[in-house]
Amino acid sequence: MKEPIILQFFIQAAEEGGYTAHAAEYSIHTQGETLDETVSNIKDAVECHFGDEEEKTHTFPVMVNFALPAMA
Repeated sequence: MKEPIILQFFIQAAEEGGYTAHAAEYSIHTQGETLDETVSNIKDAVECHFGDEEEKTHTFPVMVNFALPAMA
């Protein structure tokens, strides 16, 4: 049995509004107007990235980190 692949995403607020997300170890990027939309788009982007490869038959635990604005 293969080791599970854990995908780590970093989400931060975009300057123009909404949020951007990128994977730490893969070239996967997405965005959304809300956090819920961004998380949904992460799921879609992961499926698109791995396509019909063997890994797609596995589930991918996703770890999400948020960049919070600095407190003054």
